[in-house]
Amino acid sequence: MGNRTVAFGFEDDPLAFLDGESGSSAATVEVRPNEYFLRDAIEARSVLRNDDGRYREHSDFFHTRHGLFEPEAARLKIRRESRELVRARIEQGRAQLADFIAARLPTTSEWPDCGNRLVYAFLSSVLLSPDSPPKLRRLLDEIVERAVLANARANQSRWRRMLLQFRTTLQLSRAIEARQAAPRDPPVDLLDVVAASIEPGRRFDELAEVYLSFVFAIAGSVGFLLGWSLYLLGMHTVQGVPSGWIVQEALRLWPVAWQLGREPSQEHVLGDVKVRPGDDVVVCPYLVHRNENYWPQPHAYEPNRWSDPESWRNPAFIPFGHGRHRCVAADLSPRLVADMLDAITGSNTLSIEAIGGKPTVAAALAPPRFRLELQARTP
Repeated sequence: MGNRTVAFGFEDDPLAFLDGESGSSAATVEVRPNEYFLRDAIEARSVLRNDDGRYREHSDFFHTRHGLFEPEAARLKIRRESRELVRARIEQGRAQLADFIAARLPTTSEWPDCGNRLVYAFLSSVLLSPDSPPKLRRLLDEIVERAVLANARANQSRWRRMLLQFRTTLQLSRAIEARQAAPRDPPVDLLDVVAASIEPGRRFDELAEVYLSFVFAIAGSVGFLLGWSLYLLGMHTVQGVPSGWIVQEALRLWPVAWQLGREPSQEHVLGDVKVRPGDDVVVCPYLVHRNENYWPQPHAYEPNRWSDPESWRNPAFIPFGHGRHRCVAADLSPRLVADMLDAITGSNTLSIEAIGGKPTVAAALAPPRFRLELQARTP
């Protein structure tokens, strides 16, 4: 079974290249030599579940420079305790969310940065408790501004990025060591959760990376989802549609986690190609969500499609991955974003002005830059 001829252009414009392949009937798209993007939902789910052990064990969230964060019991403990903290904060803040948004969202704002900052501010106490050292809070603020916002890294020189990485690893490692020396049970914030996940003395730099995954997921991914939801809502005429459907359609059309890479551990046939150890296999929610075999009018923005219960069960909807490494906040973050949408649009009409050309394609898929203008509705 031979591999298909490589089509060039992915490096120049990944999304345009993938759009050109979206009408293909093939299960895979070869984007570079020996790198295969999956567009078939059943194959994609099988790879992510990895029931047959054909892929090296991998977690997008718990992946560090040392490999997969181990042991599994520690990962499960982190997932359980972090979910509870995030859920409690969302429930606690729901009644005050409209006031929170009104106090922090000006009449004119620039996105997606504004969305990242809003989500970060709302969940900041979960990331780091208010009684934490101010120096540590300033570090987190700097990480969000210089490493999380769309294009933030590209706007920093290499030596500045390296310096921030060094300071981040050093300060977080010291903070984790201090939390291990004086543990709090139950944990008060996510730094507590990470510090107490395994025995004291474990690689502090590895624990720091796991903690940073929370920072990037909360301030980055959830913030970008809020940005996409507002952008699409403002660019289309949509009325009387539940905010939950708007968020679901944003996740379908523009999944923030748009590529989930896996490495084969043995030679096998995958769809229409044969893959081997050393190849790159990428489950691509962007392609899976636009597969016309699973979705009617897959390229169209149709939030009303979520009125059909079958849409919620569609196997070609994997914005948070699939299987045991699925995102721990897969149900919490869309609900939070929907609540934030309601808080923004509840008493305002909005208009969107695009001020950037294309989405930012990096590890996370961020919306184009746009300006949001709010006008209070008259009673």
